[in-house]
Amino acid sequence: MITQIKGRLVEKSPTEVVVDCNGIGYSINISLNTFSKIGNEENIKLYTHLIIKEDSHSLYGFFEKSERSLFKLLISVSGVGASTGRMMLSSLTPNEIVSAIMTENVQVIQSIKGIGLKTSQRVILELKDKVLSLEGSEQQELTLNNESTEAASALEVLGYSQKQTSKILSKIIAENPGINVETLIKKALNKL
Repeated sequence: MITQIKGRLVEKSPTEVVVDCNGIGYSINISLNTFSKIGNEENIKLYTHLIIKEDSHSLYGFFEKSERSLFKLLISVSGVGASTGRMMLSSLTPNEIVSAIMTENVQVIQSIKGIGLKTSQRVILELKDKVLSLEGSEQQELTLNNESTEAASALEVLGYSQKQTSKILSKIIAENPGINVETLIKKALNKL
């Protein structure tokens, strides 16, 4: 899985960039939100998500990790594909999408081209609890979310269920802002 690309910006359009990374040009699909943040920098770093289908390999790039996390949540909803997820992130900012989901504002999500009433309701229903981790100070919350996810995966490998670990991890993260994964796992093991 390609999770980030850092290199020289060769081509740029509102929907796609080409990034030269050690002589290999990667074609990366982007949202308008990412396009506006890239600016005219020569060297860029994009957080990416690779989607492999039977007939294609598509790479989607995002200026911030939080936008990539939101994209992954959006495409996890039945009826929302990668192009629809990108359209959502091009039509609204990540904060506007999260806010619409949290306030159950069907009209805002439905205002996006290609999103009907049922799909917008499904997005709200399936993602309302999941977007909580994306709210607040985006970078800090996202880092904590990634730390929590990594720690939960490690604890699951050790035989603990997600049900057992989720509350404990949330509590430890709340008490220790900026905690790293190793310390988080150690503290969780002491409480399990």
